Amino acid sequence: MTTPVQRRQFVRTMGALGAAVALPAVAQTAGARYPSRPITLVVPFPPGGAVDNAGRAIAERLSKVLGQSVVIENKGGAGGALGSSQVARAAPDGYTLVVTSQTTHVVNPAVTPNLPYDAVNDFAPITLIERLANVVLINPSLPVKNFAEFVRYAKANPGKLNYASSGNGSVAHLSMELLKSKLGLFMTHIPYRGAGPALTDLISGQVQVTWNNLTSNLSMIQNGKLRALVVAAPERSELLPDVPTFGELKLPELNVTSWTGLAAPAKTPEPIVNQLYEAMRTVLRNPETVETWRKRGAIVPENITPAQYRKEIQDRIAFYRNLAKANNVVLN
Repeated sequence: MTTPVQRRQFVRTMGALGAAVALPAVAQTAGARYPSRPITLVVPFPPGGAVDNAGRAIAERLSKVLGQSVVIENKGGAGGALGSSQVARAAPDGYTLVVTSQTTHVVNPAVTPNLPYDAVNDFAPITLIERLANVVLINPSLPVKNFAEFVRYAKANPGKLNYASSGNGSVAHLSMELLKSKLGLFMTHIPYRGAGPALTDLISGQVQVTWNNLTSNLSMIQNGKLRALVVAAPERSELLPDVPTFGELKLPELNVTSWTGLAAPAKTPEPIVNQLYEAMRTVLRNPETVETWRKRGAIVPENITPAQYRKEIQDRIAFYRNLAKANNVVLN
């Protein structure tokens, strides 16, 4: 027969054991509560461009996987720096994310000395949203039908061709300078304030050549307003089966895709980063997503972990920094 003191000790002991057993469950429940409210996905560019399209393409899909709304907030300005720096300063709780791009997280760091964020250390990379084939585009009035004819024409007419870019230090600018140096071409750079005005003047014939991503220009290629000469991609696009890749033309340095991705502020807890990564894997494995990306001319990325994504950002910054240095491209 137990005494009252023994009974009280027994109750205290069982209570302590119960609390110890319950702790992991409480922790799991707390972890599972993310997300418990809507997530803001910052697109650091105005509506309508490739980065905005990528953000909108995943927002609804992520909402379904996570069970919470993912709300797009366009925060354009300063070549994507305004919106990106806003996210870099946001609370690292998983409720403010950003669509990253070659511009914001590769080229800007490579050519802009006083960038208001550190593309590597101010963010927690999650994964890629898509890879984007790049394409060399010309006005159809140019008397060439393929890339080989274009090179011959450019060499026979040094200084006659003007190429457009979305601005000094942009991916298009640096890539075209690399193309010029590899092939010994002389073309004049005409920088614009964005890809839209550059494409408008390309279509009207004010300039003759540009470098841009395929998804933003697919309809203009298909309706004959622009002519694609070569793509930068692992393999030919099934939407442009007659257009070779730079790899096929023995120019591997130029055969570099662009991408968009997803990131959170630095110091976002690892379990939240991993949860977002797994949610993105679910989105990107969905057959509907695969088909939608195909129709857009985008490439569903390989399985890129947060650590692999960080390394790719670092490697590409180094690549474009060297390219900018070789061509004396520096922005203030």
